[in-house]
Amino acid sequence: MKLVSTLAFVTLGLAACNGGRTEPPMAAASTPMSLPAPPAAPAFSGPVLSPDGRCTETASGTAAVIEPGIGECDLVRLKGRAPTDVLVGESGKGQREVQVLYSEPGGRELYFFVNNRLDRVLK
Repeated sequence: MKLVSTLAFVTLGLAACNGGRTEPPMAAASTPMSLPAPPAAPAFSGPVLSPDGRCTETASGTAAVIEPGIGECDLVRLKGRAPTDVLVGESGKGQREVQVLYSEPGGRELYFFVNNRLDRVLK
């Protein structure tokens, strides 16, 4: 009987030590982890600029003015000359990003393209 009362006392003591605990129970270690989906292929069409400022194909665009949404080669066609510099890269989202610089007599113009579409202009 003395053994039973000792076990009951120890059990009650351990329960009291653990009674104020507010941490959530640990998750099971066998929970499967899902891998992120691979980035989608860039969604753009038409000729694009290479790093040397030349179009990869003949520009056949119909753009008449430089405005958001025109293609990279449309910009070169409308400007009438090759750009001063071209930076071609890829964003973390798998998008083609191109920066086209024109040095003009009145200053510099920087054109930002995302997936072969003019996104914004800095003058």
